[in-house]
Amino acid sequence: MSEVALVTGGNKGIGREIVRQLADRGFTVYLGARDPQPVEDARVVRLDVTDAACVAEAVKTIETAAGRLDVLVNNAGVMLEWDAEVTAALMRETFEVNVFGVVTVTSACLPLLRRSSNPRIVNMSSGLGSLTLLSEEKVRGFLAYSSSKAALNALTLVYANALRADGIRVNAVSPGMVPTDQNAAAPFPRGERTTADGAVVPVQLATTNGPTGVFRGPNSMSDVIPW
Repeated sequence: MSEVALVTGGNKGIGREIVRQLADRGFTVYLGARDPQPVEDARVVRLDVTDAACVAEAVKTIETAAGRLDVLVNNAGVMLEWDAEVTAALMRETFEVNVFGVVTVTSACLPLLRRSSNPRIVNMSSGLGSLTLLSEEKVRGFLAYSSSKAALNALTLVYANALRADGIRVNAVSPGMVPTDQNAAAPFPRGERTTADGAVVPVQLATTNGPTGVFRGPNSMSDVIPW
């Protein structure tokens, strides 16, 4: 039986490309999206990471059909402050998806991941969540987004240590600056990387028997980003 993966926010951008690349490698891929539309290379499930009941229903669908989960890619995320005032409400909205959503999905998926012989979790982070890089004066951080990704990095390390005994590998990866709907309003050049480029290292972490508790990307598995 092929390995089973769930990709949140998998209907567009880098998430969609991760779905494609995993499917090309023979995975049975569940594409989680708030507004699911049928696709040829994945099984689509409605999944809103901010809705615990919706997450539970999606995981139940996977359990009924597959009985286990080998890979979870926590890709769903938001960047809301390109042209908006950063308020407490905006901070809460950002953390609701980028942090609490990851916890909701991961917690719901752990029973299925524990049934896998080689379970992996990949958290889609950003270099803008690196405290080391943010400490450099030349690096422009974003209050809500950067702090949410820093929190996600902390979650990655805590999960990696807590789940080590279960054999569950948990890693973070930055896809680099890839033009997507999320950063369409970015006040700086978005670069020439494609969604396919941004998916390479996340897919490698999802498909290899590599380390746990590391922050990688965007160029290769040997591209180490400081926490």
